Amino acid sequence: MSTLNGQTALAYAKVWHHVSAKGIPLGRLASNIAITLMGKHKPIFHPAADCGDVVVVTDCENVRISGRKLEQHKYYSHSGRPGHLKEWTMEEMAKKRGYKELLRRAVGGMLPKNRLWDMRMNRLHIYDGPDHPYKANIFRRYNSPVLSELEKLKE
Repeated sequence: MSTLNGQTALAYAKVWHHVSAKGIPLGRLASNIAITLMGKHKPIFHPAADCGDVVVVTDCENVRISGRKLEQHKYYSHSGRPGHLKEWTMEEMAKKRGYKELLRRAVGGMLPKNRLWDMRMNRLHIYDGPDHPYKANIFRRYNSPVLSELEKLKE
């Protein structure tokens, strides 16, 4: 994005982006979403400032997961009590909470763990199906250089 005449307002505005996850590898999708949530694609980026955009992801059930990750990748949860470590495979997590939880955990792991983490994750809206309630908020004329790379991966 440029700060040339007429583009400065876009640098400071929270632009809404729509991404369809259909056919895109989970890791590449998550890393590009994390960059957009942090605002690294903007000329005003600062690590201590919350200058990222809002991202709406649809079609998460059709995200591409390569290899045998569905059977081999594990998620862990511990309650703090002895013997209460729980583990799920990626396949069990997808059945239990949906593919949107897989993407949410992947994006959350790629964001820096600081006090801005919660605000950035609150700007991520994930839906398993193709429909979402934010159609009026999507700014159609703006093409993010980071998220436009994902369109090339679909082909």
